[in-house]
Amino acid sequence: MNLFSRHKNTVVLAAVLLAQLLALAVQVKRQTAGGPVRVIRLVAVYTLTPFERLLIYTGEGARALWSGYIDLRGVRRENERLKAEAGQMRLERAREQEDARQARRIQALLGFKEQWIDTTVAAQVIGTSGTETSRLLDLDKGAKDGIKVDMPVITPDGVAGKILAVFGDHLSQVLLINDPTSGVGATLVNSRLQGIVKGTPTGEVALNYIMGDESVQPGEALVTSGGDRVFPRGLPLGSVASVSMGRNLFFNIKVKPAVDLDRLEEVLVITAQKQREPDTAGLGPIRASDILSQHLPGVPQTAAQTPAPGASAQPGTQTPPAVVTPQNSGATHAAAPNASQATRPAQVAKPLPVKPAAEGTRPQ
Repeated sequence: MNLFSRHKNTVVLAAVLLAQLLALAVQVKRQTAGGPVRVIRLVAVYTLTPFERLLIYTGEGARALWSGYIDLRGVRRENERLKAEAGQMRLERAREQEDARQARRIQALLGFKEQWIDTTVAAQVIGTSGTETSRLLDLDKGAKDGIKVDMPVITPDGVAGKILAVFGDHLSQVLLINDPTSGVGATLVNSRLQGIVKGTPTGEVALNYIMGDESVQPGEALVTSGGDRVFPRGLPLGSVASVSMGRNLFFNIKVKPAVDLDRLEEVLVITAQKQREPDTAGLGPIRASDILSQHLPGVPQTAAQTPAPGASAQPGTQTPPAVVTPQNSGATHAAAPNASQATRPAQVAKPLPVKPAAEGTRPQ
């Protein structure tokens, strides 16, 4: 109390000055990029911001220390699991690479050739067919651009159709795959079943000639099979939309085309296809025996037959294998020779006259 009474005037003056400063800070505004801001607000922000940053950095550091160095109980198990998955993936990759090399060897051995798109011509759609039953397009490219009949017409999404007719140097007509008179050889990607993709009078696309006892699932993708000698193998055709049983032995399979056939404006015409031999670099020597031995079942070796007692085997002779005959077959088969016959030499085609056996001798 004595201290306050001794410095009473100084304390009162400081309090008055502080009150004036606060009043000025509340009233005075400072221009910033976001507009005028009161000075007291700026002072409060500048004063408290360092403490807030210190608290945030301290909390982040503590969380990083806990999660990165202290709380590592499940890291060992996770690391072991990832190592096991990585090893399994390496094994699968090696197996797939070996399968791919083997497939290329078989292709080279059988003389398979691969078709590749060599040259394409971009064309603009300038017209459509005038009837509802036909699905035709008119292109602005013709004979002068190398367009010929039966050339494939595609888009970046898949197959659209083929050239039906060439009318001049700068005009040609396309038959779309949803036309009833069209036909494209197709293969189901998963089941590897082959059929023909044709159009319907209503403008839909269907896959024909798939037997009803096969397994076809909606959503399965279709690609060109290459068997029609028009479209290269492996081009997208679409996917299975629905599967139902038809009146005959075949499925009724509706296909959703990969290309929006009703909104075509630009297409590509494949004017040249080239064939090339499979890439066999680094595969080593290709031998049919090596490939077939991995797929054909082995022939079991029959056990050697022991000669009957009293029969002596001659050097250089071998026991012929037993002949397996069907149980229910009516055909006549030669029976397997016994052990005593194995020692005899082979009989000639024309038998000699048989002499009567002498007494005390064993007939041959």
